Amino acid sequence: MNLKIPILGICYGHQILSKKLGGKVKTSKKREFGRTFLKNISKSPITKNFFTAKKIPVWMSHQDIVNVIPKGFKRVASSTNSKFAIISNEIKKYYGIQFHPEVSHTKNGKILIKNFLFNICKIKRTWNAKQQKTILISNIKKKVQNHKVICALSGGVDSSVVALLLKKAIKNNLTCIFINTGLLRKNEEKEVINTFKKKFKIKFIYINASNIFLKKLQGISDPEKKRKIIGKLFIHLFEKYAKKIKNVKFLAQGTLYPDLIESKTVTGSPSSKIKSHHNVGGLPKKMKLNLVEPLKELFKDEVRKLGVQLSLSKNILYRHPFPGPGLAIRIPGEVTEQKIKILQSADFIFINELKRSNYYNKIWQAYAALLPVKTVGVMGDSRTYEYICLLRAITSEDGMTADFFNFDKKFLQKISNKIINSVKGINRVVYDITSKPPSTIELE
Repeated sequence: MNLKIPILGICYGHQILSKKLGGKVKTSKKREFGRTFLKNISKSPITKNFFTAKKIPVWMSHQDIVNVIPKGFKRVASSTNSKFAIISNEIKKYYGIQFHPEVSHTKNGKILIKNFLFNICKIKRTWNAKQQKTILISNIKKKVQNHKVICALSGGVDSSVVALLLKKAIKNNLTCIFINTGLLRKNEEKEVINTFKKKFKIKFIYINASNIFLKKLQGISDPEKKRKIIGKLFIHLFEKYAKKIKNVKFLAQGTLYPDLIESKTVTGSPSSKIKSHHNVGGLPKKMKLNLVEPLKELFKDEVRKLGVQLSLSKNILYRHPFPGPGLAIRIPGEVTEQKIKILQSADFIFINELKRSNYYNKIWQAYAALLPVKTVGVMGDSRTYEYICLLRAITSEDGMTADFFNFDKKFLQKISNKIINSVKGINRVVYDITSKPPSTIELE
C-alpha cells in the first residue's frame, strides 16, 4: 500500500492501516471505553503542541489493539492498555491513532487534527457557516425547484434551522407540520406553536395525534420496534396531510450526520448499527414523498453556527436536544399514559431547576427517565412501591461522545427531594454517571 499521500488512521482506521502494512492486531484482554490517559514516548509532527502535560486525557472506544507495528513506524504515545496508541512513519507521512482526537473530551484533540491537516497535508481552510448557508440554500432550490415542501418541525434547533433554510430557498412553497405525539415534554406543544406560528410567520399545521401514537405503542417494549412504529406513523401522517396541499413532493427533516452513523452505515463500512433513529432507520422502505435533508452531513455544533447565521433565537439555538420519538425512549419497556404523566412532571422539575441554578447552558443535554422498576419506599408511616426516576445530564459537542456533568451533591439532593415530594409514582431518584461510550446518551 503506497498511495503517496498523507494518511491518518483513527481507531479502527489505525488498526486497518497497521494490518495492511504488515503489523498485527489482536483482541485485548482489557477494553478501553471512555476516558483514559496518554503518555508521550517520542516526538512527531502529528503531536506538535499536543502534549501539554506528562499525561493527558483522551477518549477511547475499542477492544482490539495493535500489538505489532509495521516496519518503518515508531511508537509516539501509549496508554495503559494500548502500547501503540499513536504510531508514525514520518517518511511516508502515515499516522495511526487508537483514540478519538475529533471529540471534545480528548484534550488538545483539535491540535492533533490541525497538525495533520494544515502542517502535514498543507490544506487550506475553506469552511465557514456563512458560506455553508449559501450553499445549502442553493442546493435546496436546485432539488425542490417549484414544488411544495412540508417540513417536519419539532421546535428543536435542527428542524428550526431546516425550516428557516427552506423559507429562504422556496418562500411560500413551505408548510411546516408539528405533530403532537403525546410523547412530548410538559407544555412543549404550546411553546412550539407560539414560536413558529407567531414569530416566524411560516405556514403552520398542528396535528394532535397523541391517541394514535399511544394506541400503536400499547404492549410494545422493544426499543427498535418503538422507533420503527413512531417513524412509520410520522410518515403516514405527513403523507396524509400532504394530500391536502397541492403539488407537495418533498418532506424536509432535520437529520444530522450522527443520526446516519448510529442508524446505518453511510458508506457500506462494517461499522455496527447502534439504534434506528426514527427519521433514518425507522422510516418505511417505500415513501410517497422525497426527502430533503440539508443537514445530514453536519454535526450539532455546525448546525448551531448555521442557526446564528439565520438569526435563530438563543432560546431555540441552545435548547437541549430532544429525540423525535420523545419520551417513548425515556420510558424503557411499555409506554403508558400514566407513565408519561409521571415522567413529564419529573422532567419539568429537573429542567426548571437547571435553569434556576444556571446549570442549563453549561450542559449539552439533560433529562429525566422513568425506569421499568418499582422499589419499596417509606413515606410518612406508609409503605410505597413506586418507580425509579433516572436523571441524566451530559457534556458534549456533537453527541458522538459524552461525559456526565459533575453536579454539586447538594443540588442533586435538592432535585431528588423535590421530585419525590412533588411527583406521585416516584419514590427513588438516581443519577447516571456513565459516559458515551460505552453507553449512549438516551436510554433506548
